[in-house]
Amino acid sequence: MSMIVEDYERLSTITGKMREAAAAGEWDELISLEKRCAAEVAALKPRDGVPAEETARQAKSALIRKMLADDKAIREQVEPWMRQLERIMQSSRSEQKLQQSYLANY
Repeated sequence: MSMIVEDYERLSTITGKMREAAAAGEWDELISLEKRCAAEVAALKPRDGVPAEETARQAKSALIRKMLADDKAIREQVEPWMRQLERIMQSSRSEQKLQQSYLANY
């Protein structure tokens, strides 16, 4: 099997674990895996290319489609959490502004 395909298999394994972590709400694990994935991508970029063999090209293509599906599933899990976090932070900022205005009058 092609080295490139092996690299993509490693990435696919990581994105699969990221998907599982997101589904379980394990945000620290997701962040750790995202860092690993970014490091793998950075290492892969300089040597990435189109495999010479048709079976390797098909395998690479299938792995990319799987990673894109993982990414979509991760975003579907993370985006609601991020919106909730944004609301909490906005509420906290509003509360701080109210306290500052209130204390400024005294």
